[in-house]
Amino acid sequence: MDDILKKAAQIQLVIFDVDGVLTDGSLYLNDDGMEFKAFYSRDGHGMKMLHASGVELAIITGRTSATVTHRMASLGINHVYQGRRDKLPALIELLRTLNIPPEHVAYVGDDVVDLPVMRRVGLAIAVADAHDFVKKHAHWQTQHPGGRGAARDVCELIMEAQGQLQRALETYL
Repeated sequence: MDDILKKAAQIQLVIFDVDGVLTDGSLYLNDDGMEFKAFYSRDGHGMKMLHASGVELAIITGRTSATVTHRMASLGINHVYQGRRDKLPALIELLRTLNIPPEHVAYVGDDVVDLPVMRRVGLAIAVADAHDFVKKHAHWQTQHPGGRGAARDVCELIMEAQGQLQRALETYL
């Protein structure tokens, strides 16, 4: 765990996948094909706290959804890459835009499409219910599953490693 905390202490950017990470992976479609997603409010609050602590946040997802656009706007996340089945070019663009080296980036994924990015960042994280092959290639796994606290686990790990968690929590006392 010490090695994970050392990696987490260096993180300047956290990139999240959406389906299976910020949601439980379920896709709800009505008869007209309109898509609905459920996001966990505690994950969102953790993301807001992490961003307020000075860590940049981004989304890279293979699907495109207006729901994701609205949710990320409400969280203040400006770096949103949707419709990226090949996620690696988005990672390269983000690194260039933000001038952050890959070893200072964490990526949170759940399925094999996330592996190309996970293998190129400093801290590769799999959610608790990720595909087993993804878990084998992750540096760390969350305690909670995707869409049910996994993002909060990530945010608190990084904030703890950077000495920011206790201060952030105490603002609510």
